[in-house]
Amino acid sequence: MREFLLGLRLLLGSGRGNRVRFALMTLGGSLGVCCLALVLTIPAILDAHDGRAAARSPRLHIGKPEPRHTWVQEFRDPHGSRPFGRVFVALGREDTPAPPPGLDRLPRPGEVYVSPALHEQLRREPGLRGLLPGTEKGLIGAAGLTDPDELYAYIGTTPAQLGSDARTLKDFGKEYPPSRVVDPSTLEALRFTLATLVLLPLAVFLSVCARLSAASRNRRLAALRLLGLSAKGTQRVNAAETVMAALLGAVLGLGEFWLLNQIVARTGLPGLKWYAADGAVSAGTVAVCLLGCPALAWFVGRASARAAARAPLATRRTAAPRAPRVLWGLLFVAGLGITAGFAATGLTTHPARSDGLNALFMPAGVLMTGLGLVLALPLLSYLLARRLARSGNLALNLAMRRNEVEPGSALRVVSGLVLLVFSASLAQGVLVELSQVSRSTSPVQEYGLPMERLSEDQQRRLREMPGVDVSAVVMAFDNDLDSDADDRQADALVATCAQLTALTARVEGCVDGEVMRLSDPNTGDEPFGTSKFLLTKDGGRLALRVPAPKDTVRYAGQGVTYVSNAALLVPPGELPPGAVPASATLVLASSSDPSTVRAVLDAIGAVAPTVEVDPAGVDIEALQQLTVIKTLLVAGMVMGLVIGVAAFLVSVTDRAVERRSQITALALIGARPRVLRTVQCLQVVLPLGVGLVLALLAGKLAETAYLVTGGGEVFWDGAGVPVLLACALGVLVAAVAGTLPLTGRRIDPELIRRD
Repeated sequence: MREFLLGLRLLLGSGRGNRVRFALMTLGGSLGVCCLALVLTIPAILDAHDGRAAARSPRLHIGKPEPRHTWVQEFRDPHGSRPFGRVFVALGREDTPAPPPGLDRLPRPGEVYVSPALHEQLRREPGLRGLLPGTEKGLIGAAGLTDPDELYAYIGTTPAQLGSDARTLKDFGKEYPPSRVVDPSTLEALRFTLATLVLLPLAVFLSVCARLSAASRNRRLAALRLLGLSAKGTQRVNAAETVMAALLGAVLGLGEFWLLNQIVARTGLPGLKWYAADGAVSAGTVAVCLLGCPALAWFVGRASARAAARAPLATRRTAAPRAPRVLWGLLFVAGLGITAGFAATGLTTHPARSDGLNALFMPAGVLMTGLGLVLALPLLSYLLARRLARSGNLALNLAMRRNEVEPGSALRVVSGLVLLVFSASLAQGVLVELSQVSRSTSPVQEYGLPMERLSEDQQRRLREMPGVDVSAVVMAFDNDLDSDADDRQADALVATCAQLTALTARVEGCVDGEVMRLSDPNTGDEPFGTSKFLLTKDGGRLALRVPAPKDTVRYAGQGVTYVSNAALLVPPGELPPGAVPASATLVLASSSDPSTVRAVLDAIGAVAPTVEVDPAGVDIEALQQLTVIKTLLVAGMVMGLVIGVAAFLVSVTDRAVERRSQITALALIGARPRVLRTVQCLQVVLPLGVGLVLALLAGKLAETAYLVTGGGEVFWDGAGVPVLLACALGVLVAAVAGTLPLTGRRIDPELIRRD
């Protein structure tokens, strides 16, 4: 306790520079704790979403429903790119179940309860009321919704109005949700990626904050040791200061996270919104932040003071420290070997997969590579300095001699930026893997809408929507027209050759203005005769008969497509003027890029909100999940960027204060400002350059190992190399700009006399 109080007295009474350093340690620690709390709270936000979805899920009785029981029928439709959930409930005469969370009672026939987001949507799109038969009686509470933006409704009805899929309702509440916001297997990969993106740089950043002004602190601690303080007491004095800074930073960081949660919960992130209560820090998160961070600072503080406690005279006289240990270099080599081994299996016929022991070894290899890269930076800086210090250049000689004497400064200054580039490469691999899983095999995405539900104005607006590249019509034949029952018929695609080409991968033998047979060699052809189609014109009906043509147009399909449903190609001019098919599907096509698909679905929802849309081959739930995953990855990359830049800025500011006496001494013996700037720049840029090169190589190996074990088709992400090179170049430019203020303009000779 005595050493702890002594450390606090030294903290408060050792000058303005020490108080500035303490403020930097506290602010840096608060930023790190805020990011740590955010990473630890993300799983709780997702669990709260899934928990409410499970709590409102209907539990059903097995068997045919009876009129005396309560019936229920669920619908899950897309409204644009957002899921739209509707639950129809028909109350029975006996055993009425308790209402679901968010409702005080079950709706009676003709009553509708909607979510707040759906209530606002109904004001903007009154046409949606056609999907909600009844009168709005109230809003669903937060306990019954997965997030504030969810479109959800409970609709009271009668058994006679429900379809054949209705079932007997037992009660509400299941153990598992019908669909999770993020798939469990994907969530494990997401946690690993966030740990690499955020937690690994965060541990380094907190260690950097705990070792600010290590040289001046060590000299002060060495003085205490020479005055008679024990070695353990000296270490405890230093640890007291770092623990106090970490504790204050943890409290401040939790406050920053609370404020951030209140703001982001109201604004939301793309595809992900939550209630502020979902993001409240749990007791475990508070314990990790308030106990874990000071504990880390305690061990770092004791370790940083060990040299001053054991050899105080050498510390006071600034003797050259021993060379960095080779052990950390071996850790980096071991991690690099593991990732290189997994990456090499991509060249074989049997690439490795992330199952069994590989599910443990591959993440361990990536983490060992990243951690070993950071811890090996002092050794690399020391070896580089010894080799370059023999040169005849004055600036290079001065810079390398300082790095040789103090190789640990490279760890504190450049480690955050090096980890930033390494993590960016790994995150790029995760995005590539996600794009492989979610990407459609076809470059074209189709959307089908029933034409009988669309007005002429809606059809025109849909065809002219931004993002829609081509449109066509698929007519269904009509068996009710006078025809032979044995005469096989075929659906028809009403389109030009240009439209057919835009909908398919390859077209051969198409002639505009002629009715032709459609043939896909991959699916085979079936014979058919004259096909009859029912058309409507000016309120009347007329029949269109299309004999089986002799000429054939061959095309190659592109996965899931409406074209494969048709065996006839009918030019638009074959339809009588003003006539429209009585039973047909309007087919729109756009690029299969996920962002384009989402934009087109939203535009369709705005033009025709009550019309059912069938996006061929697209699962709206999967599209929503992909958006959430990308949002979380981008948030992790932003946090990693903030941590890396913060570590660099804190370290550079600390160096500016720490090196003032050295800069003053060199200036007094005649060193020019240009030489001093060059020296300071070389001290940072050369170790950083070596670290960035290794980060690029190690990051690409880690990315390749992830892609190989992920089981996708892309193993070598060459498209991402220019982006990483640009990031590395930007990091170097930022490092050069950050070293310029180190020399200063005012020279105070008194600085070389200060302790």
